[in-house]
Amino acid sequence: AAAVVLAGLGSAALLRPNDPAASAEVAVVGRGTVEDTVTALGRIQPRAYVDVGAQVSGQLTRLHVTVGQMVREGDLLAEIDPALQQAKVEAGRAERARLTALLTEQRARADFAEAQLSRQAALRRTGAGRGEAHDQARMEARIAAAQVEATLAQIRQTESTLQADEAQLGYTRIYAPMSGTLIAVDARQGQTINSAYEAPVLMRIADLSAMTVWTQVSEADVTRLKDGMPLYFTTLGHPGRRWTARLQQILPAPPKPPASGSGGGSSPSGGGGFGGAGNSVVLYTALFEVANDRGELRPDMTAQVFFVAAAAQDAVTVPVAALTPVDEPAGLHSVALIGVGGTVETREIRVGVRDRFNAEVRHGLAGGERIVVGWRTADGRPPKIGFRL
Repeated sequence: AAAVVLAGLGSAALLRPNDPAASAEVAVVGRGTVEDTVTALGRIQPRAYVDVGAQVSGQLTRLHVTVGQMVREGDLLAEIDPALQQAKVEAGRAERARLTALLTEQRARADFAEAQLSRQAALRRTGAGRGEAHDQARMEARIAAAQVEATLAQIRQTESTLQADEAQLGYTRIYAPMSGTLIAVDARQGQTINSAYEAPVLMRIADLSAMTVWTQVSEADVTRLKDGMPLYFTTLGHPGRRWTARLQQILPAPPKPPASGSGGGSSPSGGGGFGGAGNSVVLYTALFEVANDRGELRPDMTAQVFFVAAAAQDAVTVPVAALTPVDEPAGLHSVALIGVGGTVETREIRVGVRDRFNAEVRHGLAGGERIVVGWRTADGRPPKIGFRL
């Protein structure tokens, strides 16, 4: 009798369908924000900055600033020993004075030669003078005038050289070309500066009130970006803070990789893991600006940037795992829905904006309904639709 009972129970279990309550993973349809974003890494740089260099060689005798100091345009930053430039200026002034005195002498000789020519011309008209004497006087007058012109040219040349030397003397005092914060000082007081081949950079001044984010976007995503599209980004130092902005520019070509053996270029996007066609994935540079009135953003910070291609605010949302495509271009999908009375049925819905986890439901579902997002069956397939829980 016991064997008969057990056989009957086994037969009933084989004939009974699987219990869907044990196999269905259910989620409740809710409301929220869905964003279709393009994610990229960026580097934060000052919007406006300038590298201050030295245009003359010599010893750096005075350094008037330190890193982090605020300066205003025209403030004295550093002084280079002016002895060599001062000597050149004095020599130029002395040469100009000598040529000025020589010009006075030559003008007097030219006036005398003109007077001699006038007398010889008068004598020739009366027949009392000789033609040879008149020709000699005319030659002397022309030579004297030419010497005056030559001296005037030498004076102009000397004045031009003197202006260059005076400018070089002025370069021994280095002034701030813009207002901002000294974010780097690479020179030390007492250091010898050599500007024979290129101007050495002594310090960098930056305006930190506004920053530019140089973002590297892969070639697969750059076509989705448009000028003016909204975006937001976070930083490692402020994980709970979001900065919002709008995309301003996409550079037409990827940055060139640094030459072999070089230390990288001077552009903010060069080096530090950012590259263009030199990497296996081509990266394009997208730029945007953000205000930094509180000074929370610092140069060279890394930004996690999210370009918002589309967004739905306070929308009915459904997990992407619950969707079965019907007509994806039209946004049509089907879902397994637990209806009234515990029956499981399919329903066709229309979705809009999607992200990696959720999709906006534009038609077909309401908040609070229960849908199936997965099945815990042996073969991973859903049981027959239309059964009752």
